[in-house]
Order: sequence, then structure tokens, then C-alpha cells
Amino acid sequence: MQKPKHPWFRRRGYPHFDHPISFREAKRIVKNPLQVAQHSFYPFVEFTINTFKVKRNKITDKVERVEKIRPIAYASHVDCHIYSYYSFILSKIYESWIRSSGLNECILAFRSKGKSNVEFAKDAFDAIKKMGNCHVVALDITGFFDNLDHKILKLEWANLIDERNLPADHYAVFKSLTKFATVNQIKLYESLGISSNNKKSNPKRLCTPLEFRTVIRSKEKIVKNNKGSKKGIPQGSPISALLSNIYMRQFDKVLYSFANSCAGHYFRYCDDILLVVPTEKSSYVETLAINEISKLNLVINPTKTDRVGFQINSTGELCSTKPLQYLGFLFDGEKIILRSASLARYSEKMKKGIKIAKATMLKRNLARIARGEDEKPLFRHKINKRYSHFGRRNFISYGYSAARKMDSNAIRKQLRRLTKRMINEIDRKK
Repeated sequence: MQKPKHPWFRRRGYPHFDHPISFREAKRIVKNPLQVAQHSFYPFVEFTINTFKVKRNKITDKVERVEKIRPIAYASHVDCHIYSYYSFILSKIYESWIRSSGLNECILAFRSKGKSNVEFAKDAFDAIKKMGNCHVVALDITGFFDNLDHKILKLEWANLIDERNLPADHYAVFKSLTKFATVNQIKLYESLGISSNNKKSNPKRLCTPLEFRTVIRSKEKIVKNNKGSKKGIPQGSPISALLSNIYMRQFDKVLYSFANSCAGHYFRYCDDILLVVPTEKSSYVETLAINEISKLNLVINPTKTDRVGFQINSTGELCSTKPLQYLGFLFDGEKIILRSASLARYSEKMKKGIKIAKATMLKRNLARIARGEDEKPLFRHKINKRYSHFGRRNFISYGYSAARKMDSNAIRKQLRRLTKRMINEIDRKK
């Protein structure tokens, strides 16, 4: 795939407080440190997505449906170009530091490594197989982006670019992300008399600077970062992901150094930490991780901590005390499978989709009968595209791709059962 000529520049079609600008205009702004230092950043426009995660209750061992509310925030057009450009220049410095520190294979998320979570999971499972007798600790950081300490972030940012203090332009970008503000999309559209349903009627620019000052700012529709000036950055900016990696530099160095010293392995995918160490180091490595993360004013979520022992048995096979869960897969030393919660989530979406398709078919057939026309069968093309291996980008096609890359017959068996379930749901009369 050919790399873009200007990696930091991307056109965004959504409406915001400013209008889209050309590459030439964006270049003129982002490459002028004085202009960036004096730039007035607009608030992020925020909306929420209600998703449902399917989880297995550890007490009842039943699969439960849990609602999760995800806030999505997106920056204005000029602000995005500034964030993208500074992410681009910081990323080059960070990648150089990663390679010199020996961390290239440890830090997985938000980097251009040409791999997906399937390959990352396989690498971790292969490392466990190679070690044989070992102990694995999987840790999760509580509220990662929401709890990044601003002082630590500022210090790590300055250290990365080898400066005692952030230059004025870098500081302006830093300040816009730590003292960020948001405007609720629904309330914003209502205030401006814009339809949130008819996307075609939306203007390229939501309002003029005067309307922003008089309608939005003066009526207190802007909400500032609820943790004040001490913690948290928005997840919606093009630079936030990179900054989260920069924030974790010292932690990554210490954990990698320890794992390397005992012939172990360290992997971090955003806020998911995986440590593979000799069995006798099991208790120490977890204590080390908790102590080091506390230095960053972050906390490990104890309810998501997973501890798994692996051992080669008398027949020479690798077995585990329980399956290890990592990046959507389960590994027991012998086989790799997809998480049951992922299968349940697919089944729920599939059943709902087929139910809607059948209701649509019934409605249209009633209209055909009223016109004296013949009924038509269920239109299966879209169903197959969304819920079977005939589709290019769905859960089933992803699963078969993972099975191929991991050489897992166990995953293929899981997927065949799902396909049968889909056919049964289509054939079901009620």
C-alpha cells in the first residue's frame, strides 16, 4: 500500500465550528510555531455511543449483557491538522527512542507495525510456548486516558524532545489537550437549529465565530474537563494515542528491563499489560508492575487481573492452570480459541439482524399480496454479507483470518457452529 505524500494531512468531512481547509493552508499554519502558539483551539464536539458488551459472570457462570457508554469527541478541522502534524513529528522521535531502548516488539498499540491484534496475540502465545514452564500475569489500567497526570505528561513530552520546558507551540498543543472543553452534539445542533438526523442538510461549518461566541459560549454550553487541570486527555484527537505511549515510557523501560533480565517477555497494548516470566518470579513481577504504575498516578484494576501458570506435563505437552485471555483470544497451552463472549455478541447481533430482515420481508410481502403480486423469499445477500464468511469485513471473516494466521482448527470449529446457528435462525419459522 502506497504511503500518503503528506502523512499528517487528512481531509475530514464532518461539520464543525470551522470549515475544512486545503493542504496549502494547513501547512502554512502547522509549520509556523508562532501561529500554533497563538492559536485558539475550539472545544471538541462530543456524542455518546451506547454499546452492549457480553460478559460471563464469574459467580453464576452465565453470559450477561452489559451496557457500555462510550464518549466520542472530535476536534475542529484546523485543530485536527495541528494535532496530526505534532503527532507526526513526535512519533518520529518516539519511534527512534523505542528502537534504541529495545522496546520495538513490546509496545504494540498505536504504532505502524503492519500487524493486527491477531498477530500480537500469536506472538505472545508463541513466546509462552517457547518458555514452556512459566507464569503469565495480565493487568489492566483503570480509566487510562481519563487519569493521565498532566504534570507527568508534560515532563515526559519535554524529555522526549530533549527540552527542559515545552516550547511555546508544543505547550499550546499540550494545554489544549489538558484543559480541553467539549460541547454536546445534540444540544449544539438544537441551539443552532440544525437537524442531527438529516446528514445531507448539515452545513460544512456549523456556525460563524460570532454565533459561536453569542449562542454557544455565552449560553454556557461548553463543558470543561471535569477533572480540572490535573488529569485526563480526550481520546478523540489525532495525537492522544501517541501521548498515552509517551506517558508510559518509564514504566515500559522498567518492566521490559526486568522481563529481559529473567529471560521473560513484556507486552503492552495500550492499557493491557502482559508479562511472561519464570514461575519463581510470579509474585515479584506483579508487585513490581503495581508499584511502577503507582509512580505514574495510575491504578491497576484488580478485577481484571489474570494469573495463569503454564507447565510442560509428563507427556511433553504444554498445559495451563486455566485458559489465558488476551486480545480477544483464549490460550490453554495447546489450542487457541475465540472468547465465548465474542461468540455470544456475534450471535446476539446476528439474531437481531435476521429478525429485522424477516420483519421487512413480511411487510413488503403484505404489500405485494395487496397488489396481487407473488411473495418473495427472504433477501439473504445482505445477511450473508454481514454474518457469514461471504462477507469481507465481519466477525466470521475475521475469525477465519485469525484461524489461518494462528493455524487454529479450534477456531474453525467455533465458526462452523456459528454458521449453523445462523442457518437455523434463518429457517426458524417464528
